Amino acid sequence: MTSPVSPVPPASASAERWTPRLWGTLLVLCAAMFLDALDVSMVGVALPSIGSELDLSTSALQWVVSGYILGYGGLLLLGGRAADLLGRREVFLVALAVFAVTSLLGGLVDSGPLLIASRFVKGLSAAFTAPAGLSIITTTFAEGPVRNRALSIYTTCAAAGFSLGLVLSGVLTEVSWRLTMLLPAPIAVLAVLAGLKLIPRSPREKNRGGYDVPGAVTGTASMLLLVFTVVQAPEVGWASARTLLSFLAVAVLLAAFVTIELRTASPLIRLGVLRSGAQIRAQLGAVTFFGGYVSFQFIATQYLQSLLGWSALETALAFLPAGLIVALSATKIAGVVDRFGTTRVIVTGFALLVASYALFLRIDLTPAYVAVILPSMILLGLACALVFPSLNIQATNGVADHEQGMVSGLLNTSIQVGGAVILAITTAVITASGDGSAESGASPQAVLDSYRPGLVLVTVFAVAGLLINLTGLRGRRARRTLTVTGSQPRVDALGTPSGTEPREKVAVGD
Repeated sequence: MTSPVSPVPPASASAERWTPRLWGTLLVLCAAMFLDALDVSMVGVALPSIGSELDLSTSALQWVVSGYILGYGGLLLLGGRAADLLGRREVFLVALAVFAVTSLLGGLVDSGPLLIASRFVKGLSAAFTAPAGLSIITTTFAEGPVRNRALSIYTTCAAAGFSLGLVLSGVLTEVSWRLTMLLPAPIAVLAVLAGLKLIPRSPREKNRGGYDVPGAVTGTASMLLLVFTVVQAPEVGWASARTLLSFLAVAVLLAAFVTIELRTASPLIRLGVLRSGAQIRAQLGAVTFFGGYVSFQFIATQYLQSLLGWSALETALAFLPAGLIVALSATKIAGVVDRFGTTRVIVTGFALLVASYALFLRIDLTPAYVAVILPSMILLGLACALVFPSLNIQATNGVADHEQGMVSGLLNTSIQVGGAVILAITTAVITASGDGSAESGASPQAVLDSYRPGLVLVTVFAVAGLLINLTGLRGRRARRTLTVTGSQPRVDALGTPSGTEPREKVAVGD
């Protein structure tokens, strides 16, 4: 099957009315992001059934999830740079095809190790589709209102996929856990076929300095080892020799990576991009936002199922209001960002996130859906609708086209590593506060009490994200009130200097 060799004309990408092909391109990219989020959320509910049928221990079962996170988080930096150097369209479509094949294999295997291996490879493929897809959007749609609209739709599909996955998993697992693995395969195949026709080719970056193989090796190894260490730390002990030595090795690899990137002619990551305050706030915001959300979902799911005795489907429906709010806001958030700017929208979203988590601290052994759970989910949905698209917009604005893949990979790395690290820390806090399991024989009140420090920690991370982004508001206000003193030349009608006149105030925006 052939595909067009010329990119979408810039005029069509910046026009108010999008062409059918532009919509088709965005739909394919949204489908890939939707599948990624759908897959992550569906497998969690299916774990008990998987463990029962494949006779997996609890420690082995966690690798069905951790294997995916390891592959995904470990190769995102490499995936983002590969999109710039090898072609965004090619990298995206090949990785999406691998995603489809591994989805099929994951639903057909009959052993735990093969399932874990398929999940790891699936995570590797997502590490290439995510940054490639985001960079295709940012290079196809002109920066400003048009790109903001595209990114708001794109990120909304991720949130909608995550929410829908919770509901679908509750339904599909009643039939067979294998359906949760198989469902993404046909959708991914259709997306690949559509992408071959619709996604435009993009010029590859001219790689005069050669490929940064040492940077790719040290960067990938450091991320793989970091994710592996934080996933294993709660089981082997945070203060164990194995964990401490692993963290030391991560530090050594990261130091080597930074040194290589500063000296190489064609770095995997141009570290100068982090000189931007907006970029740093976007990356740290992604860490605190997604890490806190994943940890909150873990605690809330345990509370609803283990303590209140809700079914998987009932638990999924409890989260549904948040997902619906995100889905319904898809076409609205771009206008909000255009009017108020990313910093204000992110700050507002984090404030709502803090309120959501703080309200959930009121949970008790008696279900209080209307008074506590539902308001928390509504606030959570509003927060996600505001923060997630705005972080993507802020991270990619002002970045040259040939570095969009790099920045997209960096942002997704912040999201995944933040999720893995903060969830591991939250789990350790819960474990230190008690068993955290209703099956351990502890009283329901003791289990609930073990959850509260975790919820407090999640709230603290949300507050940290709020404070980080508040610094952007202060910086913006200072720039807007900047006054340039002195004088400037006065010119006559012919443009000839004739004395001086006071300069006016200069307003400088973000």
